[in-house]
Amino acid sequence: MSSNTKSTPSADEALLRLKAGNERFLDGTAKFPTAQKEILIDLAKGQHPYATILSCSDSRVPPELIFDAGFGELFIIRVAGNVMSPEVAASLQYAGRHLHTPVFVVLGHTKCGAVGAAMEARLHGTREHSRIQLLIDSILPGLAGLDQQLSPDAMSAQAVEANVRWTMRQIFETPEVQERQIEGVMKLVGAIYEIETGRVRFLD
Repeated sequence: MSSNTKSTPSADEALLRLKAGNERFLDGTAKFPTAQKEILIDLAKGQHPYATILSCSDSRVPPELIFDAGFGELFIIRVAGNVMSPEVAASLQYAGRHLHTPVFVVLGHTKCGAVGAAMEARLHGTREHSRIQLLIDSILPGLAGLDQQLSPDAMSAQAVEANVRWTMRQIFETPEVQERQIEGVMKLVGAIYEIETGRVRFLD
């Protein structure tokens, strides 16, 4: 890991690049990155990502591909359920303090197994193995407002979005993020990747 010495795009420009990359992914014009020697030599000198992505570990959700991003463009933190933890918080702090990425994205996805397990725990008291249960416990506070009158699919979609917003809330409450938000040098956004279609829906 290396600190950023190059100029970075604004948060709005970085977000537009993510959206444009996903559009290329959707319409089949994505340029899958190849590791040219010149690129690798340049990246060996340091990294200058334009966005930080906190994503679920699900193998169906590869951020570089769905945003059509090349080597060194995204700083990616992946953990099941895109949850907050001390390790995740430290990685986010590094991205902000040393890499100066202007946009941070919490990326959830449809049919998330971790969120599904948390729903089972909330609705039916289901328990998982010890360390998995610890992760589920970190999701549960965000699911307090689930509408149990919804259909299973609609409730699952509500839970996935609620989990993204819960993680965003925890990130936003950190002093570093509040400071950078006040300074106007970063943007924190939530998004849902639709596994069925490939589209990324950015939350309001």
